[in-house]
Amino acid sequence: MDTLNTINDWLWTYLLIALLLAAAVWFTIATRGVQIRMLPEMLRLLARSGQKHDDPRQGRLDDRHKISSFQAFAVSIASRVGTGNLAGVATAIAIGGPGAVLWMWIIALIGAASAFVESTLAQLYKVKGDRSFMGGPAYYILHGIGKRWWAVTFAVLITVTFGLAFNSVQANTITAAARAAWGVDEWWLGGAITVLTVVIIWGGIQRISRLSEVVVPVMAIAYIILAIVILIVNFDRVPGALRLIWDSAWGLSQAAGAGMGMAVIMGVKRGLFSNEAGEGSAPNVAATASVSHPVKQGLIQTFAVFTDTLIICTCTAIIILLSGIYDCGASGINLTQQALDEELGMSAGSSFVAVIIFFFAFTSIVANYYYGETNLRFITPRKGWITAYRLVVGALVMTGSVASLDFVWALADLTMGLMTMCNLAAIAVLGPLAVWLLRDYCEQRRRGLDPTFTDPRYPCWR
Repeated sequence: MDTLNTINDWLWTYLLIALLLAAAVWFTIATRGVQIRMLPEMLRLLARSGQKHDDPRQGRLDDRHKISSFQAFAVSIASRVGTGNLAGVATAIAIGGPGAVLWMWIIALIGAASAFVESTLAQLYKVKGDRSFMGGPAYYILHGIGKRWWAVTFAVLITVTFGLAFNSVQANTITAAARAAWGVDEWWLGGAITVLTVVIIWGGIQRISRLSEVVVPVMAIAYIILAIVILIVNFDRVPGALRLIWDSAWGLSQAAGAGMGMAVIMGVKRGLFSNEAGEGSAPNVAATASVSHPVKQGLIQTFAVFTDTLIICTCTAIIILLSGIYDCGASGINLTQQALDEELGMSAGSSFVAVIIFFFAFTSIVANYYYGETNLRFITPRKGWITAYRLVVGALVMTGSVASLDFVWALADLTMGLMTMCNLAAIAVLGPLAVWLLRDYCEQRRRGLDPTFTDPRYPCWR
């Protein structure tokens, strides 16, 4: 365990932060700040993203099996919005100080360019599956770079990270929150979560997307409204909280955290766990959307990063910092619950967080499962492996519900770091294609067209 933590410390302190920031800055420059200048276009696309027929190859898939752009967006949000937003932000503040929040914002703002590139590439290199389109880093590594060993390595890492390790973490957070709020027994709740998980994932991406498009918006809006109410009630304390974030981020307020170094590390580390920009996870679901041009889904997935970190994570940070108990010694989901109890003046805060985390974390579990499934299908077409994988996911959800997960967290950090490096290297090679597609999209928009893409070099776009 100590050796694993040492490896993670080196990996995250030196190598990954440098690679993530370098890739994010480079893609921001190459796309001329696509994440900022095309924000109105993202909102326009999102407003009409519920359509399932925005695709010149409508005959390729049965209408019942098509995934709308909004459904793909909702599934990616389902994976992003979970433990990282409520427990991860709290942990970042507890360990790295309030300044970690600023670095989470920064990594989201510039990292959104990486999210655009990887999701656009996933659309470009997607393939037709039995019931839906499939794609992601494993597919664009194989078909774009031609290195199967590289693609399989990524597929194995993401299956372990999301389908197994992260799902144990999500389940553990649900039971911890319920135990703190109502004293619910972990075994009973864990069993219920496991059964629900197996029922949902057995329906594939169609059932997962239908669940996500209903549950995620409702829970996100409820959480945002609560944070806004707390912000209004404590408006006079907001300037002090913002000053605390700024001073702690640069090591100017040592009492507020562990100094600038730890603020950067925790902000970037937990920021990536939350928004997943450049990590290579969201492209797996971005590829399933039925759209007429790859850039459309690339832009919508870029907005998903903002939704996750700049909105949902900021809500958690506001709740914790305005409560004044961010340095009380608590961490993770318990800190978020205690902060809400302090704000609301009663135990209703813990109950609200327990309900919210159940829906956020459960939708993350089923979305994470799909990331693993699509990559397992890439490795082997044998359906028996998919059945076995579903059963293993259920078993690990149950295990995560009742066990201490220090080792799982450490393992997840390591495998997430390795898969991120695999993906960053791939999008560095293929990034110019995404920039070329963006220019093509913008040119068609300037001519007043609804952009479409056809190119015989890419099978799904012929």
